[in-house]
Amino acid sequence: MIIINNFNEYKSLEGQMIGVSAWHTIDQDQINRFADATLDNQWIHTDKERAEKEGPFKSTIAHGYLTLSLIPYLWKQIADVRNVKMEINYGIENLKFGDAVPVNSEVKLQATVKSVINLKGTVKAVVEAKLLIKDHIKPAYTGDVVFLYHFS
Repeated sequence: MIIINNFNEYKSLEGQMIGVSAWHTIDQDQINRFADATLDNQWIHTDKERAEKEGPFKSTIAHGYLTLSLIPYLWKQIADVRNVKMEINYGIENLKFGDAVPVNSEVKLQATVKSVINLKGTVKAVVEAKLLIKDHIKPAYTGDVVFLYHFS
């Protein structure tokens, strides 16, 4: 894990792949809880038997938005941004889904700092987030996550 204490330390990481998280298994229980929370109970995610028979992946798959929702959890395993009064998940730019995440897949986040700028006291960091799937060639997605920080 990398520790970032201030703007200058963050800025010095521009252009660097700073790390990867631990593997996280997305099981059916997590998929079902996400489906319930988002009211997205499409069979490709929640109906194991139908997905095995009719689905293109022969199993249920995680929601794309479920995999995106893991970014804060996995990011905290890569970087410990300290001395922050407030951190805001500001957006995701240039997102592309590359591969489905079948149930019980292990995923991990790879992070590269693309840019860090100071906007009159608010630090805007753009981090390329790539969700890797164990034993898959293509990532689940690649996108630029935008964080806003107010350092103490």
